[in-house]
Amino acid sequence: MKIRPAAASILLILLMSCADAPPVGPGAGDGIHHSTNGHDVLVRVAFEGGFVAPEWTYRSIPNFSLYGDGTLVLPGVQMELYPGPALPAISTRAVTEAGIQATLEEVLHAIQGVPDEMLDMGSVGIADAPTTVITIHADDVERTIKAYALSELTERPQNMSDDEFQARRQLQDLVTKLDGLGTWLPEGSVGTETIYEGSGARLYVSEYRRVDLPQDPISWPLGGNLDGFGAVVTGSETYRCGIVEGEDWTSLRQAARNANELTPWTAAGARFSILFRPLLPDETGC
Repeated sequence: MKIRPAAASILLILLMSCADAPPVGPGAGDGIHHSTNGHDVLVRVAFEGGFVAPEWTYRSIPNFSLYGDGTLVLPGVQMELYPGPALPAISTRAVTEAGIQATLEEVLHAIQGVPDEMLDMGSVGIADAPTTVITIHADDVERTIKAYALSELTERPQNMSDDEFQARRQLQDLVTKLDGLGTWLPEGSVGTETIYEGSGARLYVSEYRRVDLPQDPISWPLGGNLDGFGAVVTGSETYRCGIVEGEDWTSLRQAARNANELTPWTAAGARFSILFRPLLPDETGC
């Protein structure tokens, strides 16, 4: 069969258009479409607010982050010791396409009929609780759902409608299920858990404050003075935040493995405290 020049040109244009299209997977009719980019979040469960210290907020990460390429990032095993390690415990696992599809199917089903905001503290009757934030980007669904005191509320308050209480239970069941992802996904769809290091980190730097447990100091390995590092954190009179990436982060991470959360870091004759927060694949800046 011969292809005429005009037809060949049209075919070439179509092939080039497909090559330029953003990556999605799988193909039409084969499952739930989603980005396959390793920097794009498909599903995230995070927490905002609550009665917690700023230092906890600076170092914390979302409870669940699934990316387009199947990278899953979670809080790692927290060591019950004081002072704790300088580097926060963060783990990562690889999820296959079959696992991604099963996860997206579960999430999309769970959020059906759920309002975007359930933030009325008056109807909940609980103070100083965090807000659960669930994000989904898949199959033309772009939603962020916020629910105040989601896990803390176990019985329906008098001022809350049945519909909202059922929606809350629906979301809490989803959060619980995502916490145990490996127990219900198709066999072999979740890889081995490894340490997540990231390509860079946020550093929250402050003047060193004397502690009851004196610690051996570590010299700041990147040169320069930490006094002017980064920029002042909004709402803080204590901390400055800056980014360390690439080879600098690799070098600093090695030094931080020998430190704990109370270790004084010395630079230009002064002592500083540093809180480390590795950047997740979708994050940049402070």
